[in-house]
Amino acid sequence: MAEEINPKAYPLADPVLTTKILNLVQQAMNYKQLRKGANEVTKTLNRGISEFIVMAADAEPIEILMHLPLLCEDKNVPYVFIRSKQALGRACGVSRSVIACSVTINEGSQLKPQIITIQQEIERLLV
Repeated sequence: MAEEINPKAYPLADPVLTTKILNLVQQAMNYKQLRKGANEVTKTLNRGISEFIVMAADAEPIEILMHLPLLCEDKNVPYVFIRSKQALGRACGVSRSVIACSVTINEGSQLKPQIITIQQEIERLLV
């Protein structure tokens, strides 16, 4: 893990939070509460159905993601970067790397308490 993380990738989750986020992303996939890819994430934000956004800090070039934090701030949606797009892809249940994913809102979902916990931890990073 010697590669440099782009300083634009802020806030960056620490390894403990990254593990929690990836576990939640995996569960969200099983509950069909997950959208993968920068385009899908943009759509969920515009439709207002996004709980939080996870982006990969090692996306090349990082600029393909940099419209998302702005959108998130407009829509008041927490967002976070994790180090590896490969790990994000695995958590999303695909063999390709994924540079962004969105956990979507689902009323009455069993994931709600975990989603709220992660949102609070992400917001703590932003402070």
